[in-house]
Amino acid sequence: MERLDLQLLGFPEFRLNGRRVELALRKAAALLIIIAEAGGPVARDVAATLLWPETDAQAARARLRRTLYKIRLAFGTEVIAASAVSLSLHPALTAEIDSRTFEHACDTGSLDIAADSYRGDYLAGFSLPDCREFEEWVFFRREALRSRLVQALERLIEARIASGEPRGAVVHATRLVGLDPLSESAHRHLIRAHLAAGDRAAAERQLEACSRVLRDELGVAPDPATLAMLREPTGDAVLDVPRTRYVEVDGIHIAYQTVGDGPLDIVLVPGFISHVERIWEDRSCRAWLSAVSRLGRLILFDRRGMGLSDRVGARPTVEATARDILAVMDAAGSSRALLVGASEGGPGCIRFAVDHPDRLTGLILWGSLAKGSRAPDYPLALTGAQYDLWKQRLLAGWGGPAEIETFAPGVAGDRQARTWWAGLLRAASSPGAVAGLLEALRDTDVRHLLAKVSAPTMILHRSGDRAVRIEAGRFLAARIPGARFIEVAGDDHWFWAGDQQPLLDNIGTLLRRG
Repeated sequence: MERLDLQLLGFPEFRLNGRRVELALRKAAALLIIIAEAGGPVARDVAATLLWPETDAQAARARLRRTLYKIRLAFGTEVIAASAVSLSLHPALTAEIDSRTFEHACDTGSLDIAADSYRGDYLAGFSLPDCREFEEWVFFRREALRSRLVQALERLIEARIASGEPRGAVVHATRLVGLDPLSESAHRHLIRAHLAAGDRAAAERQLEACSRVLRDELGVAPDPATLAMLREPTGDAVLDVPRTRYVEVDGIHIAYQTVGDGPLDIVLVPGFISHVERIWEDRSCRAWLSAVSRLGRLILFDRRGMGLSDRVGARPTVEATARDILAVMDAAGSSRALLVGASEGGPGCIRFAVDHPDRLTGLILWGSLAKGSRAPDYPLALTGAQYDLWKQRLLAGWGGPAEIETFAPGVAGDRQARTWWAGLLRAASSPGAVAGLLEALRDTDVRHLLAKVSAPTMILHRSGDRAVRIEAGRFLAARIPGARFIEVAGDDHWFWAGDQQPLLDNIGTLLRRG
């Protein structure tokens, strides 16, 4: 059986039985990549439209036939099996695709292999400017793979330091900084690795480099906690971020942390995106987390598919989020807890409250909702079409502080907050994964569960929330038995932006009742 190798990490290269094959036409290369990445048949009309979008159907099909012929000439054999309606890799070939090898290594926890196999960004230097849909597909794929590399490197750095191999941590952290020079988190990883290796001079140089790039590019100074790293006697202090642990549920590893040691537990269920380590980098968010951890033991986690938890192919569901909550509570040794669900995390909390009432002392929902999209009997959300347009706008801004004006208008003009949000998005997920998550939220509906919630419940919602209308919060409060609704002044959807005290006060109130 002949072997076809596709190197797609970096500028694309193709080999047949070890012999390099040059495809002079970029659209020939693009066609082969599309078919190989599909993992199954691709409709001829889909391929033709993707690569010749401005051409009429008959001309596009003719160009497709000529391109297939040129691919066969270049390889000297048939590598694409073509039927009247579809295209696929020839069944006589064994195909090895480095991007798939990288993903498999990430999936199986072989992080050293994953890091070694990532030779460059997906299709770096390769483009088809006249094919907008192909360019969008490449962008989504590139961001997904790059996000997984960041996750792998962060895990490797922690593992190397924990196992007493700080020099290896320095190598991975140096690469992490190269991926995102504006990420203060990446610089902190490298500073910490240098300190763990006993190289204080290198740590000081890295701090100087971090300060310089933040000043020159963003006009901001490093976080005081970053500066404090070099005032500590050891390299163990990095923002006092708690250790990240993992628990397995449904074959997926969920990242979680515990903070504080109060007698009562508080479980924070995040909104549509999270990263248990990067949330500590924003000063306001860190202040909120620290304040909550003084009220009780705070347990926070990344839902499956997000942040430091394993990435998954399937769309998340409220049932999956409820299983994640249960697994994290069990792993943290929490028999009962106050559940705080933010935004899109709320429906999963509602499911958990119905399924496991004995595990709750109370329920707080912040800026949340019962249904993701509008219906005749639920006019409190966007229509499906409006939701899809908003999703497209969010994804179009990926790589920057996408939709921060919607989520947190109060800090939208803060350059440090914008940089932090852009970095968190890139580290926590990818455009394709977020698209799937938002589609799942659009289809979410837990209205039938509301009357079954028996835990003491508080609903908090900001009056001018631009992401989730305040009427959605009132709807929850009206249908959950005994729920109390609290309107909070302000426009910010993020619970740590703006006035934090109302949420902190009500967490304290429910803890005292529990």
